[in-house]
Amino acid sequence: MRRTYGWRSSSILAALLNAVILLVAVGGIATEAIRRFQEPEPVSSGTVIVVAAIGIAINAATALLFMAGRRRDLNIRSAFLHMIADAGVSAGVVVAGLGILVTGWAWLDPFVSLMIAAVILLGTWGLLRDSVNLALHAVPEGIDPERVRRYLCGLPGVMAVHDLHIWAMSTAETALTAHLVKPEPANDDAVISQATKDLYERFGIVHTTLQWERQNPSSGLCATCCDGHG
Repeated sequence: MRRTYGWRSSSILAALLNAVILLVAVGGIATEAIRRFQEPEPVSSGTVIVVAAIGIAINAATALLFMAGRRRDLNIRSAFLHMIADAGVSAGVVVAGLGILVTGWAWLDPFVSLMIAAVILLGTWGLLRDSVNLALHAVPEGIDPERVRRYLCGLPGVMAVHDLHIWAMSTAETALTAHLVKPEPANDDAVISQATKDLYERFGIVHTTLQWERQNPSSGLCATCCDGHG
């Protein structure tokens, strides 16, 4: 099997695709709004308000289902943004429809559309940035690599940490590999077991691979030595 991590990374690609689709949708909304500024069209305000209000209720209710998980999974976040974007568009239509109904100002419709497009763009830009970072194996948001290094340095007998890599296998799973300099082999299995448990509980890292190295870094300069060693 050539894909030793399975299809986990496909969820990152899906999040990236969702971000691109949202940006394309924003472009479509903005383009149509600009066209309506130049060529105003009559709006059937009453019908538009009723239909849009139904859209708000459906999309807002769906968005609530994704709210709890949006911080831990980028795909849930992208689905949440899709629903919020749709609800926002519907809300804008209601506002524009009411405004036109009261004032007769047809320009309110494209103006509100541009405001909605700007709000969606702000939310989508963060999703695009995060999904690109994960696709390039950056450390996932919410994990401080320096804190992880300090934790590993605090393991019994560990004198240095190097080749530390933390990356996302999927939008919900994080992996870590590191070389730990531990001259004495005592309690190796217990240390690895405890480290694996702590890395999951403290940092949400679900797949940990640690490699021991036996040389003593205190004999020379070591840029990755733990505090108090070397």
